[in-house]
Amino acid sequence: MISIQGRIESDYIVAYKAKDTVRLAVLRHLKTAAKNREVEVLRPLNDDDYLEIIARQIKQRRESLEQYEKHGRAELAAVEAAELSVLQDYMPAPLTEAELVQAIDLLAKETGAQGAKDMGKVMQALMLAYKGRYDGKKASEAVRARLSL
Repeated sequence: MISIQGRIESDYIVAYKAKDTVRLAVLRHLKTAAKNREVEVLRPLNDDDYLEIIARQIKQRRESLEQYEKHGRAELAAVEAAELSVLQDYMPAPLTEAELVQAIDLLAKETGAQGAKDMGKVMQALMLAYKGRYDGKKASEAVRARLSL
């Protein structure tokens, strides 16, 4: 199986040759962020590190997209949406709502979570088991709902 870094490198070359400016710009930003992170942690990055970087970039694009739409900047929102789409291609398949609820139930039982005070335990277990496969806001709401029963 090819690593995320390997996939980014090969996709970068393909995008460069195809003159795919959006994909090329996104991958260039991603490679720069990865290089900066590598210098920061003083070690080669693994797939989990790349998932964190990609997730951070996705979050930034979503926030920008929301702001552009809110202020009527459709042309900038379209650029952010296109970049967001490219980034999402590198994330693992997201959990469906049913799978998320099922995972939270399982992890709540495994961690022995009793109430809202144990929300951190469940969220941490969820992050370790399903990194990059869920929306943090939705997961937080689902965990809170599950633990307040």
